Amino acid sequence: MDTEAVRSFVRAAEFGQLQHAADELGVTQQAVSKRIAALERELEVRLFTRTARGVELTLDGQAFLPHARSVVAGVDRAVTAVRPGSRALRIDVLGLRSAQAVVLHDYWRSHPETDLDVVVLRVNDPRVAVAAVQAGDVDASFRTVTDPAALPRDVQMIHAFDSPLELLVGPRHPLAPARKLTPPQLRKHRIWVPGIAPRSEWAEFYDQLATAFDLRLDAAGPNFGNEVLLDALADSADLATLVGARDRYIWPTNHDLRRIPIVNPTLAYPLSLMFPRTNPHPGLRAIINHFASLTPLPETAWLPSWAMTPRRSADDIARR
Repeated sequence: MDTEAVRSFVRAAEFGQLQHAADELGVTQQAVSKRIAALERELEVRLFTRTARGVELTLDGQAFLPHARSVVAGVDRAVTAVRPGSRALRIDVLGLRSAQAVVLHDYWRSHPETDLDVVVLRVNDPRVAVAAVQAGDVDASFRTVTDPAALPRDVQMIHAFDSPLELLVGPRHPLAPARKLTPPQLRKHRIWVPGIAPRSEWAEFYDQLATAFDLRLDAAGPNFGNEVLLDALADSADLATLVGARDRYIWPTNHDLRRIPIVNPTLAYPLSLMFPRTNPHPGLRAIINHFASLTPLPETAWLPSWAMTPRRSADDIARR
């Protein structure tokens, strides 16, 4: 099977346009069309139907696509494995100040020889991140598909580590003097988490959290970034938000914001890592081993429902 024909099919499926696929591959539209036609003859099925907008996958094309992505990713990895100066390990994190990025930075400081490329996919739907892993655009992604049955067979997902939550408030907030807080103490206080995206894993997390502890979570308004959120907290006597204990936030000294741990139980966000089931990047195992060395949660901890089921963890991988 012509792997460049398979690559042309994958790119055409992603763009929905033969010309866009040709532009990315650096060939003519006619060349892409010929490759796909040859692939269809070899498979004895039609992969696309032509529309006024471009091309759409047939049912056979939809069935073939995840396998085709795996073929392309495997070829790319094979070439990279023998190419001098092979590319860095590319890992998607939610944000460069997120717990995931902080943990990776801690690892890199201890292993500066690691060729690591930390990127941020600007997507909220974890299925898009799955597709990026399948396509080889990233080697791994810190995203969670909360329904394991929906995870493609060619993508593996493990539990990486858990991120305890803290309450972040300004100096005039009534909870600001507290050294620690329990979930019942948060009730009736407005907890602002702007920009919770529908279909995201964190939307499901916050929904379960609010229900479990009767919390007043406010997702109103767009997310204008951390600086705007921190300014609002500093100026307010009743506004609070939730942040991960390992998340990195920086604010002016005069903001005098307070990060207060939540205990009995500790509220924790579970972080998963997705990567190809076959031929993962060779640099990934050492980082997974590093996750296994992180401090575990205390015994009294709350996690969302999907994290309470048996899950394969970094410890399991490290023991292999």
